[in-house]
Amino acid sequence: MTYFVHIFLNNIVPLSIMILIGAAMYRTFKLDIKTLSKLNFFVFSPALVFVKLYESELSVAVLGQVLFFFLLFFTAISVMAEIFIRIRQYKGGMKGAMRNSVVFYNSANYAIPLNQMVFVGDAFTMSIQMIIMMMQNLLPNTLGVYNVNAHKSSWKDILRTVAFLPTIYMIPLAFVLRHFEVPIPQPINTPLHYIADGFMATALLTLGVQLGGMKWKFMFSDVLWSNFLRLIMGPVIGLLIVLLLGLEGPMAQALVLSCAVPTSLSSVLLAVEYDNEPDFSSQAVFMSTVLSMFTVTLVIYLLPFL
Repeated sequence: MTYFVHIFLNNIVPLSIMILIGAAMYRTFKLDIKTLSKLNFFVFSPALVFVKLYESELSVAVLGQVLFFFLLFFTAISVMAEIFIRIRQYKGGMKGAMRNSVVFYNSANYAIPLNQMVFVGDAFTMSIQMIIMMMQNLLPNTLGVYNVNAHKSSWKDILRTVAFLPTIYMIPLAFVLRHFEVPIPQPINTPLHYIADGFMATALLTLGVQLGGMKWKFMFSDVLWSNFLRLIMGPVIGLLIVLLLGLEGPMAQALVLSCAVPTSLSSVLLAVEYDNEPDFSSQAVFMSTVLSMFTVTLVIYLLPFL
């Protein structure tokens, strides 16, 4: 019961308030969703990725283990999503939207506070979550863009689109500067942190604006299937891979927890930016965030058994 109340008050309620503010802002001022989307993609997200990676402390051993786990997990959940898409016989943009809603999860503004709460700010488990966040920030800006454009664009056009996304350049830049201990000048470092700190609020407000402006013809079946694959099958697959690799203790617990979080806001930002099933994507994020109050609580309860 303590976990339930804590997660509800410290994750679900703050997220919901920000989303509701965004929806109210749209209803009142008819905000431009495309402008907000571009701010997220080209300003806030790159700054967040750079700051978090530049300031983190990751050992080579931990990095290798976590990346191998993530490779197996991402492959397994992608195959599962593809099988489901074929069974449901989705067409056009819905295929990419469903893929993104399952394989991209909220590893930053939901998973990081959750990790801090469950493991009491442990640096080791936080470094694990930071690696997952790094990969989950890279993939929406590459594979995610391909997923929402594959049905209507050529490979050449998609690669050109990806090449103009700044986030993919922030990852190697942050690692290189950190490796050679290159200090960030204060006049640059200060605005970088201001922008990075604004990512969560801007992303959640963007989701609220999208929810406030969409036609609420709820795609009940598709959304709940997406939530089931993300919130139930996600941690189950993570647990199976942890057992397969023989991992245990805090590392195993942190990895399984990282697989249990709801659909990423990136799926909404992609859907809005490239006009690909934005209503379904927004509903999938919103419902998975609400339902995670119950599913994540169960995962946390089971973690000590690993």
